[in-house]
Amino acid sequence: MPEVHVYMAEGRTDEQKKNMMVDVTDALVKHLDCPPDAVTVQIIEAKWTEKMKGGRTFAERYADKTPSGYRARLTD
Repeated sequence: MPEVHVYMAEGRTDEQKKNMMVDVTDALVKHLDCPPDAVTVQIIEAKWTEKMKGGRTFAERYADKTPSGYRARLTD
């Protein structure tokens, strides 16, 4: 049965994560013709200091773009 792992930086609300998982489940049900109970969606979160892109951690990438640092970007 389908299983999806979503890797992302921490900071989204539980509601945002649940809504995303529902949408992913719905897409798999629609396109793979499987029952919702057969679908597993798992989120794997990393701290912004433990996720890197382009040689800079997410904390470094966004700290210089907001006055209060990267935490201000968590709701963007």
